[in-house]
Order: sequence, then structure tokens, then C-alpha cells
Amino acid sequence: MTGLSVEILAAAAAPAPITSAGNARLGVAVLAAIAVIVLLITRLRLHAFLALTVGSLALGVFAGAPLDKTIASFTAGLGATVAGVGVLIALGAILGRLLADSGGADEIVDTILAKAKGRAMPWAMVLIASVIGLPLFFEVGIVLLIPVVLLVAKRGNYSLMRIGIPALAGLSVMHGLIPPHPGPLVAIDALHADLGVTLALGVVVAIPTVVIAGPLFSRYAARWVDIPAPENMIPQRPSAESEHRPRFGATVFTVLLPVGLMLVKALVDIVVDDPANGLQRVTDVVGSPLIALLAAVFTGMFTLGRAAGFTKARLSTTVEKSLAPIAGILLIVGAGGGFKQTLIDAGVGRMVLELSESWSVPALLLAWLIAVAIRLATGSATVATISAAGLVAPLAAGMSTTETSLLVLAIGSGSLFFSHVNDAGFWLVKEYFGMTVGQTVKTWSVMETIISVAGLGFVLLLSLVL
Repeated sequence: MTGLSVEILAAAAAPAPITSAGNARLGVAVLAAIAVIVLLITRLRLHAFLALTVGSLALGVFAGAPLDKTIASFTAGLGATVAGVGVLIALGAILGRLLADSGGADEIVDTILAKAKGRAMPWAMVLIASVIGLPLFFEVGIVLLIPVVLLVAKRGNYSLMRIGIPALAGLSVMHGLIPPHPGPLVAIDALHADLGVTLALGVVVAIPTVVIAGPLFSRYAARWVDIPAPENMIPQRPSAESEHRPRFGATVFTVLLPVGLMLVKALVDIVVDDPANGLQRVTDVVGSPLIALLAAVFTGMFTLGRAAGFTKARLSTTVEKSLAPIAGILLIVGAGGGFKQTLIDAGVGRMVLELSESWSVPALLLAWLIAVAIRLATGSATVATISAAGLVAPLAAGMSTTETSLLVLAIGSGSLFFSHVNDAGFWLVKEYFGMTVGQTVKTWSVMETIISVAGLGFVLLLSLVL
């Protein structure tokens, strides 16, 4: 089949663009659609998947587009997004479950804590959370680390915030900025960013950000909210009764394997920059997200599963159990992709591009502000990332590889801004740490805001240097 034939077929399969009558009407349509999504999520407690689906249809109606065109745009976006990131999210979930069930996560925790004493403890907690947070979803990471945080605070007589804030900061930064977490993956897919470059720059931004929001801010958080670890909230650790655990070195190697492969690919692409070069062709395959995560999963079956004494049946059960909890995440991500495509086909991207030029707002700042607004309204970092990526996607058209990756990180930073009562994570932290709403705002919510603002600051600094 010729290249021309492929282009013709692709054009035939793509949905026809939704047309709208002017920027004013389109702007009102976008605000109304976002208001519908916010209302459904916050007031009616509707699942984000359904809210995004209804919001996408509402956008088409408000913009005066034919319903069949709106449906075609939504389903095309949903399919493309799930095809692009769905498998990666699934592989990340499998690796995370292997790490948790085998006791590998506990091995990392215990090894690092054994070497950390006194003032080094907050730094140890942020290191633990950052390493464990790479393959784990935020909620899973919290469930794994909370017992450790509470035990360390109690046995070492530390303020709970001095130990807890660094752990939460490590998990939150990984969740918002570093793939293979769903938010960054979706933004990378929507903006057509290079995953390896985004990962490398994400690490550069994440390190100083997590230091500021974690160990440094925890000093002040401990003064503002000085509470002990609640006795009734210390649960049993996942591998407390396990006879065997994976070794520390093998566990860390497995967790960092996909990161290392993707970073090697990015480095070779920059240094060699010759698609015909044999080394670059090999690293492009081995360092692709699918192969890198797949390699980590199969490696983990031996270094984590078999080392913990898992039989073939137990490994199969672990993999099966890892996939069930991500069904909701995949649906949200898919519906978010559908909403993004509906926005693009309606001409919203062009409108945002024109507004950014007329207002002289830098693209990175505009992307951050849009993500902040949606985060504050919906309470969901993932929804904020997906929606903001759809709105600013056209801004990435003329950008370099580095600039596009920084745009992804600006969106990710904005998606973490000021978690409050409409965010499930807010209540999770509040209940586990036994805090009041006011105490949670002064610690967790402020920490999230520091991550968001510091992340944007370092992204802007990189944009001046690179």
C-alpha cells in the first residue's frame, strides 16, 4: 500500500471537524461544558468517566455542532487515547502490584530506614516515596507508605508531619510529573511529546521540587500541626507475614529499569541524531515505553515474584488482580481523550492560540493556569491534565522537542495545585493522619500548592536555559 493510500484511508477514518460560529460562542460553549463537568463531579458525585462523556456531548450542543459529528470526535479521541496509553497504564499497574505483593516495597523501605537516623529521616522518607512512587499509582503508594510513616513517627518520637509530608511530596511529584503515571502519559500523547525527553526533564524538575515541598516544608508543617501518629490507624504491612522478600538491589534495579531504558533512548537520540544509525535504531526499540515497561514486568516476575516464593499460579493471580482496579482510570483517561478531541475539532485550540497571542501570555504559563483552574474546580489532577492538554495542544505545533516536554511538565505542575475538599486525596490524607479539615489544608493543601508553584518555576527556568 502506498503512502498516499495510507493518508487517504487515515483521512477517511478521521472524524469531520466540528464547526462553530465564532470565538465568542465557542468560548461560552467551552465554559458551559466545563461547568457541566464540574457540576456533575462535585454536586451530583457522578463518576468522572460519565461526567467527561456528558461534558463532551454538551460542548458539541453548546457550540451548535451536529450531534453525530460530536459523537464521532469523542469516540475517535477515546479510542486513540486508550490505544496510546492504555497498555502502558496496565503494565505500570502490573509492575506496581508485583512490587507491593512480593514485599519489594517493604524491602526498599526497611533498607533505607535502617541507614537513616535523626535529621536524615525526612530525607529518607522522600527518597523512599520517590522510588516506590515511580511505578505505583498515588492512592496505592499512600496505602503502602502510611503504615511506615505512622510506625516511624511513633517509634522515633517524630512529629507526624515531619515524616509524613516528605513521603506525600515524593508520591505527589511522581504522580504529576513522571511517566508512566496516567496524567503525564496522556499529556505526552496529546501534545505528541517525546516520552524520554519528558522523563529526563521531569526528573530534573522533580528533584528540587520534592526537596522544597518535602523535607524543607515539613519543618514548618510540623510547627503548624504538631500531632502524634494516631494509634488506631496503624495497619499491618502487606508483607509482614511473608517468609521471603526480594533483595534490595534486585528490587531497585527492577523499579528503575524502564526509567533507565527510556533515558538511554533519549540520550542516544540527542547525541547520535541519525535514524539510520544501528545503535539509535536499537535504543529506539528497547527504550520505547511499551518495550521498557514490558521488560520491567517480565524481569519483576523473576526478581520480585519468584524471589518472594510466588508460584506460577500466584504470579498469574497477582497480574489479574492488578488490572481490575485500573478499569476506572482507563475509562477516565479514555473519556478525557474524547473530551480533548471534541475540544480540538470544535476549534478550541485555535481559539486558545489566538487568545495567547493577543494577550501575550507565555504558553507554559497559560497551560499551567488552565490546569490550575480545572484542578480547583474538579479536584482531579488527572482530569485537569487531560483537559488542559486538549485545550493547549495546538500551542505545541511549532515547538521544539524540549519545549513540548516542558509544556507537558507545566500542565502536570498545574494539575497538583491546592488540593481541597473536592479531591479524594484530601480526605484520604485527612483520615489516615487523623487531622481536622483545617489541619489538612495547612499541611497537605499547602504542600500541593508548593509543588505546583515550584514545579512551574523550575520549568520556566529550564525554558530559559534550554
